[in-house]
Amino acid sequence: MTGYSRARFPHWVQQGHSCDTRETVLARDGEDVKQDENCRAISGTWHSVYDGKDFTSASDLDIDHMVPLAQAWRSGADEWTDAQRRRFANDLEGPQLIAVSASSNRSKGDQSPDQWKPPLRSYWCTYSRAWIDIKSRYDLTVTAPERDALEEMIATCYGSTGS
Repeated sequence: MTGYSRARFPHWVQQGHSCDTRETVLARDGEDVKQDENCRAISGTWHSVYDGKDFTSASDLDIDHMVPLAQAWRSGADEWTDAQRRRFANDLEGPQLIAVSASSNRSKGDQSPDQWKPPLRSYWCTYSRAWIDIKSRYDLTVTAPERDALEEMIATCYGSTGS
């Protein structure tokens, strides 16, 4: 982790119309989201796919980097330019950013799938596919324990228990 800092990944950058990345994801991932003149979500409903909880206050949500910034750093982002890290931290095109309960995001921290899995097993298929997509899209490395955990999780896509 030599040289790592969250500041090396400029995140929640402006996306236009006074909206930063966080507010853009909240609007995208919620239902009936209303925003104030500064683009802050003032009402709406959100479903946290990691733990199955529903919310009506945006302050109860975090925007998760599916592949955490520190995990990306350990997987090859330490060699990226600042512009590449900024793109990764604000990627609205792929599955990298998702609104989830603050508690599930903080439980996850910067852990990889061999260290943390979504509490809702029914989300393992989607989670593992998204993780693989992001790692592939950004040409990031995968450890053997990470790969084994992803194989276990992706097996749920096909009704297998992975055992």
